[in-house]
Amino acid sequence: MGVLNVADPAILQDEELTMFGDSVARFFAEHAPAARQEKWRENGQVDREFWTEAGQAGLLGVSVPAEYGGVGGDFRHDIALFRAQARVGVDGFAASLHNGIVVPYVVAHGTEEQKHRWLPHLCNGEMISAIAMSEPAVGSDLQNIRTTALKDGNGYRINGAKTFISSGQLANFIVVAAKTDPSLGAKGVSLLVVETDKAEGFRRGRKLKKMGQDAADTSELFFDDVFVPADNLLGEVEGQGFRQLMTELPRERLVIAIQAIEAIDRALEVTLDYVRERKVFGQPILSFQNTQFKLADLKTEATAAKCFVNYCIEQLFNGKLDTTTASMAKLLVTELQGKVVDTCLQFHGGYGYMDEYAISRMYRDARISRIYGGSNEIMRMLVARSL
Repeated sequence: MGVLNVADPAILQDEELTMFGDSVARFFAEHAPAARQEKWRENGQVDREFWTEAGQAGLLGVSVPAEYGGVGGDFRHDIALFRAQARVGVDGFAASLHNGIVVPYVVAHGTEEQKHRWLPHLCNGEMISAIAMSEPAVGSDLQNIRTTALKDGNGYRINGAKTFISSGQLANFIVVAAKTDPSLGAKGVSLLVVETDKAEGFRRGRKLKKMGQDAADTSELFFDDVFVPADNLLGEVEGQGFRQLMTELPRERLVIAIQAIEAIDRALEVTLDYVRERKVFGQPILSFQNTQFKLADLKTEATAAKCFVNYCIEQLFNGKLDTTTASMAKLLVTELQGKVVDTCLQFHGGYGYMDEYAISRMYRDARISRIYGGSNEIMRMLVARSL
């Protein structure tokens, strides 16, 4: 299975996790066949029904405690899900956003009442989540967001615009980063939940056309005097948003690194299959020394990168994964992902440029990994601070 024969870290060497990963792969084989995925790409989003099916199968909120409607697993189960999805190449289904980013905000920072109110619906697929941070004039500089959420009676009025929001067209549970006190800078940032079915003044903008990630809907969102009750303030304490965001970012960046290393493994696997079969001058492409040496270099670099990702996974479960290390993982693996898929596409020749070949989509899809979750330039700044 795969090209990178690196043993899992001890924390992941559990037969129950292997069985769960196998069940996830079977779910995708049954519910996300090639024809259905092609429709997702044509429509620019995964269909709503698939989220319901995933919820019924117990794939949403797998690390949420049973008392809140989850299956009572832990983040290892999320990793097994992300890896299984990457291996079979199911694109567009934002499980890593839902399970790995948004739901953990509620688990870690929500009040007991908020957890009981929201988590069961996030686990059964009734609620699809998104997080709205980026703004038209503000990318990774979250301290300077312009969206406001000002006190109004027993709640807040949200005004502002967000862009590049993953799951923006489907999401009905949106965590919005906004200034509850614009005079305080980062200390004035709070996270508020907008339940879109109840939110007058909330508008979805364009479904943005992208270079890749064809089946993943990415959108503009607009908040025009949207009222949310005070108990939709995550944690119900103002000014905690920036701290909440910074607390969760190391895990989020590790999730990106995990996805990237799995994408690298898959790119190498499909390329090896191709160069073994495709003949040039009467010989398989793999028989040429140039092919062997280049693929040897890529496997060597990817093996080292996977060892580092495994180390970061262990650090996370030991409560020791810091911002610098997570930033290095995201930087290292996503840069390597771009290099690997570019080289692998070249081995496919003209066929690699054809959309019907998986490597073509992998090439386009890989480009965003160096941008989202904090651009790699920001990662370099964070690492540089540790020097």
